[in-house]
Amino acid sequence: MRFFRRSLAGLFLICLTVGLLFVAGYTMWTAMQTRMAESVRPAVARERVFTAEVVAMEAQTATPILTAFGEVRSRRTLELRAPAGGTVITLADGFEDGGEVAAGALLMQIDPAEAQSARDVAASDLREAENTLAEAEAAVGLAREDVEAARTQAELRDRAATRQQDLLDRGVGSAAAVETAELAAAGAHQAVLSRRQALAQAEATYDQAGTTLDRRRIALSEAERMLAETELRAEFAGVLADVGVVQGGLVNQNEQVATLIDPDALEVSFRVSTTQYARLIDADGRLPEAEVTVVLDVLGADITAPARLTRESGAVQQGQSGRLLFAELQETRGFRAGDFVAVRLQEPPLEGVAVLPATALDAENRVLVLDDEDRLSEVQVTLLRRQGDDVIVRAPEEVYGSDVVAARTPSLGGGIRVNPLRAQTSAAAPANPDTIALDPDRRARLIAYVEGNGFIPDDVKDRMLRQLREDEVPSRMVSRIESRMGG
Repeated sequence: MRFFRRSLAGLFLICLTVGLLFVAGYTMWTAMQTRMAESVRPAVARERVFTAEVVAMEAQTATPILTAFGEVRSRRTLELRAPAGGTVITLADGFEDGGEVAAGALLMQIDPAEAQSARDVAASDLREAENTLAEAEAAVGLAREDVEAARTQAELRDRAATRQQDLLDRGVGSAAAVETAELAAAGAHQAVLSRRQALAQAEATYDQAGTTLDRRRIALSEAERMLAETELRAEFAGVLADVGVVQGGLVNQNEQVATLIDPDALEVSFRVSTTQYARLIDADGRLPEAEVTVVLDVLGADITAPARLTRESGAVQQGQSGRLLFAELQETRGFRAGDFVAVRLQEPPLEGVAVLPATALDAENRVLVLDDEDRLSEVQVTLLRRQGDDVIVRAPEEVYGSDVVAARTPSLGGGIRVNPLRAQTSAAAPANPDTIALDPDRRARLIAYVEGNGFIPDDVKDRMLRQLREDEVPSRMVSRIESRMGG
């Protein structure tokens, strides 16, 4: 009985195995038939759709910003030169590079011994000339009185001769007496002539003494000027630079000892191309008094100041091109003569233009426009300006209001269908935040470097230190400082 049960169980298992093998074979055969049937059908190609970021092309009025680079210089600079040669015996306390001086302050004094001696000699000669003039004036007075006396005597002699002639005519005189009286009258007239000659000589001597006195006065004035030129004074308030003299040193006449710069009268000279210059001038060919922004980059902390376009150079120097323009700084805080700065100048506004990313434009000034079916088409535009990472273009009227591809790639072209990716309105976390938090060690290193840097102006240094001590520090300033530190 047990044998019979085991035989039935084995038979059942054999039947079940055969059934499963049959089902597996049928399934395999069916799959092969289906695969063979599908291989006969023609393959259908599926269109590839790319994803692209798009931006809207809107007609607007854009104001291009002309960016140039120039140098700050002072409109009021004076070369300080030694007015006389000699030994420097006195130097002002602030007579050094960067020293501030007031208008009229004594900067340098040269040994005045020789000039003082020459001045004293000239004063003595002047007093002598004054005495000589006084003597000549007195002599002229005496000569005039002598002439008057001679004329009086001549008149008496004439009357005596007339009286003797009258006596002779009446028969009571003699011819000898008349002749004697006439000879006496002639001698008196000769004496008058001699006295007049003496008066003329006295007057000539007086005039010569006056001329000598004028020369002595001129010599005294020259000696006083030479004495005054032993002192060098500041003609206006400013800052000293290029100081090249020490106390006790010898200087030659007209030798440059320093440069006086007015730090409050600064201007920027910058060069633009001829095309840019043509866009700035008005219909009369004159430059407008446009507003200019001057930017000085100091370790990431930009110093900006307003300026005003004032003039242009009168001639183009040999080997140069374009135009050299000048802008007067309205605020000079933080700027020094010789600074290399960036100049931003607003051009006349452009109407009916679009501002797009520079990557949306290809080498032939074409953009990819998205149509209603999300397909791309190439449109030719006119490039007007490049503004950093953007471009200002003018497109056909029908293109405005459409979406264009923000960044062209080699895989994108006309007729390709794309999945447009538009900018999201939700604010995302920036990849490079404007401000960052510093740990105590990093903050201490940055502060120590800024405090020990002697090339940063004091007012800029104070502002940088205040920013470094805050909880959030501008990342651009930190990166610039660390690049200078070498870390």
